[in-house]
Parts: sequence; C-alpha cells; structure tokens
Amino acid sequence: MFRKLVLATAAVVAAAALAGCASNMSAAPSVSAEQAVAAAAERLRVAMIDPTPAALAQLVADDLSYGHSGGRVDTKDSFIGDLVNGKSDFVTIAITDQTIKIVGNSAIVRHTLTADTNDSGKPGKVQIKILGVWQQQGGSWKLLARQAVRVAT
Repeated sequence: MFRKLVLATAAVVAAAALAGCASNMSAAPSVSAEQAVAAAAERLRVAMIDPTPAALAQLVADDLSYGHSGGRVDTKDSFIGDLVNGKSDFVTIAITDQTIKIVGNSAIVRHTLTADTNDSGKPGKVQIKILGVWQQQGGSWKLLARQAVRVAT
C-alpha cells in the first residue's frame, strides 16, 4: 500500500513538473513570433526600396490602412501602385529604435524610419516615426495598419 502511495505521489509530481515545463514553453512562441514579425518588417523595408507587386502583396493585408505623415491614407492598391510607379520612391531606408510587442495574433511595431527618397523624380530626405500593426493571416505576418508622424525638430 505504501509503495502504491509513493508511486501515485511520484506520478502527480511528474505531471506537475511536465505541466510547468509546458507553461514555460508557451513563452518561447512569442520570441519566435517577434522574430517572424521582425523578418516580415525587414522584407517590407527591402520591398519598398525595390518594389514589385508580388513581393509587396505578400506583405500587406488586403484591408491595409497606410497613413502618411502628411495625412494621406493609402489602401493596399494605392500603396503598391505608388511604389511601383515611382510616385513614392525610396532610394534608401534605415530603421532604428524598433520595438515589437505581440498581442494575440497581432503585433505592434514602432520604429524610426530615415530615408532618401526620389518621389516622382524629386530627391528628398525623410525622418519619421512609424507605428505599424501587423496581423498573422494564413500563417504569415501582414501589415494591416501603419501611421507615420513627423519627428519634432
């Protein structure tokens, strides 16, 4: 009888330990989710410099709401169209001070974007703060919303 009690207690302790390991493992996906969002954001940065409709379409949601620092708001079609036709032309883009916070199947990404531009053939420079909302859709992270604000000088 004592032996059965010891074995039962050992089984309960082992189950509790395994449950603890499982709960600790749940923290790991957020790290890999952050890495996946960072990788998607990097692919978007590259695609904005060398835009193709296919590359951009894989990275932005169909319901994209893309707010510019001047107040204009793009949809998925207008965002991709402006990049592909050179109306919005990024020669370089540097991202700094990036933070990523996973919230369910969404991610809040903030960073500073510094770029050389050539919008409609007119050279320029821009430095703006960005808030991006990414959402996991069909196993991929897609930009759902973005808002830029000018850096205070």
